[in-house]
Amino acid sequence: MNTYVDLVTKYPIYSAMLQFAVLGTLGDILSKWMQQNKIFFPYKWSVLLLKMIEWAIIAVTIKYAFVGFKAFVSGLENHHLIPKLGKLAYAFAVSASMNLQYGLFLVLFHRFLDNLIARQNNWKNIDKSMFSLVWFWIPAHTITFMLARPYQIGLAALWSVVLGIILGFYNKSKN
Repeated sequence: MNTYVDLVTKYPIYSAMLQFAVLGTLGDILSKWMQQNKIFFPYKWSVLLLKMIEWAIIAVTIKYAFVGFKAFVSGLENHHLIPKLGKLAYAFAVSASMNLQYGLFLVLFHRFLDNLIARQNNWKNIDKSMFSLVWFWIPAHTITFMLARPYQIGLAALWSVVLGIILGFYNKSKN
């Protein structure tokens, strides 16, 4: 575990990109497996590479959002605009403020990149994607922000696998 902590501390952006490229893409693949109720290779190799690049780009924005929204909530505390928060309340405040502001952008940006890769214009169910910010991401990131800083991006990337499985199950084909 020390090697992991050293790596993410020394290379915060690159390690975030790598973790999301692998785990975010894995979440996409598992979602397809769940939808079709079979194990198969859902993407051409070129699309798989583009998906990994997509997740790496998203990781950079997530890493900056994590840092920025922690500073946002701390700034509100320091200027007495909100009361001093305990660990759970602080984690919830960071998660809620991040997901209700940056999260909306991320959902649109993620779908834009998905559409770019698929060469389509699919905005179907974007409202459901935005709703996931409330029912999934705020609780998930509340847990995430309770962890020590070196583990936060890794857990966030792992949450993308969990959401992929949930969405794949929810969108299961009726074959």
